Amino acid sequence: MKPRPRIWAHRGASAEAPENSLAAFERAIAVGADGIELDVQRTADGILVVTHDETTDRLTGQPGSIAQLTLAQLRQLNFAAPWPDQPAVILPTLDEVLDLCRKTSLRINIELKNSEVPYRGMEKQVVEKVRAFGLETQVIYSSFNPVSLWRLRWIAPDAPKGFLYSEVRPRPWLAACLTGATALHPSLANLDVPGLVEKAHSRGLAVHVWTVDEPAQWEKCHQLAVDAIITNKPREALAFFDNR
Repeated sequence: MKPRPRIWAHRGASAEAPENSLAAFERAIAVGADGIELDVQRTADGILVVTHDETTDRLTGQPGSIAQLTLAQLRQLNFAAPWPDQPAVILPTLDEVLDLCRKTSLRINIELKNSEVPYRGMEKQVVEKVRAFGLETQVIYSSFNPVSLWRLRWIAPDAPKGFLYSEVRPRPWLAACLTGATALHPSLANLDVPGLVEKAHSRGLAVHVWTVDEPAQWEKCHQLAVDAIITNKPREALAFFDNR
């Protein structure tokens, strides 16, 4: 019998609480997720913060750039504007999220959001934070930016790294190997590439798929022997596998 895929909460349990908030990560821990996925940007005063977008527009309803505002300025905004029924959310720092995780066994997928904004030195800064919290064995780094993964290859040679991609690629392991990645992080559409998971596994690459929110998709991932699914609905995904 195939083991179920590991369940990683995408931006925390973001179907139940505002994405990338401490509440979303706390909810992921409470429901028993195997891991969490989070996004890292950097403020104008050099603080690593956990949020997906390069701008504040979508989550706060106010225009602004994460990279051009200080942490103090950003913390004047409510990062839960799309969730009017939820309490206000103060933008969390990476320190705060790592501190929350350090007493758990969670796998922590840290995505470096440095494709649109080239945060110089971000890789070293993030790795140093992870080491300071003693979480080296729990973290996997990922990025859409192959240069960032290549840098991580030298900064943290033993750390697992995920090659993130959304467009359908017939041979993604080639780019993964060039960047030193140990896993593929494909979008769900890439599961239609014949033999993707089997060929990745034969090359020593794990496969962690995003964003997988429906029962039929969970079953497909299970049948294809995907290693982890990244989902907004960790509670429902865990219940699905418990009851199948």
